[in-house]
Amino acid sequence: MTLITKFFNYFTKFELFLWSFSSVFIIVSFIIFDRSNYLTLISSLIGTTSLIFIAKGNPFGQFLMVLFSIFYGIISFSFAYYGEMITYLGMNLPMSLFALISWLRNPYNGNKSEVAVSKIRLKELIIIFFVSIAVTYMFYYILFALNTTNLIPSTISITTSFLGAYLMARRSPYFAVVYISNDIVLIVLWILASVYDSSYISVVICFIIFMINDSYSFYNWKKTQKRQAIK
Repeated sequence: MTLITKFFNYFTKFELFLWSFSSVFIIVSFIIFDRSNYLTLISSLIGTTSLIFIAKGNPFGQFLMVLFSIFYGIISFSFAYYGEMITYLGMNLPMSLFALISWLRNPYNGNKSEVAVSKIRLKELIIIFFVSIAVTYMFYYILFALNTTNLIPSTISITTSFLGAYLMARRSPYFAVVYISNDIVLIVLWILASVYDSSYISVVICFIIFMINDSYSFYNWKKTQKRQAIK
């Protein structure tokens, strides 16, 4: 059985539709609004592919997220979104590596293609909440010193990225909810960037697609959590 055949047999019809729709929409938006920055196209396609694997709880999605973090960090640097660059290269990338290790070490019933979903205790949530406040406060002044474009939304993006990355590494379904909020912030950021350069509209569309995929991730992870709890 070829890799392509395995790919199409692994996902449901809806998941294949979601991935195909996302990829085609990203390519079309690139053709319409960009046509030159192929790094944006490649990173967007890697990102949407990683999300469909993450929605299944498959560790391979984390490997793809590492690649996406590298490409997206470079794109962010091109528009002086230093907050995004620092977030993805300095936080999301190592957190994705940590999540990859965590997911590989916690397979569900020995199935390496599906991670065991976990629940986080209230005490841990309270601690990570206060840690995120400290991270926000610290990075606000770092980004201010770097003269970061659109400082406030860039700072908020760091907070949501930090929380989302942590919850993902801890295998909680609610990572997707936090990433949906992060997607909204990023949509706003790149809309502001597209005012000066219309080619960034393709990045806006990329994160709209990501928001749709993250919504499905939350649905599927909750469904998986219930299934794992029964068996």
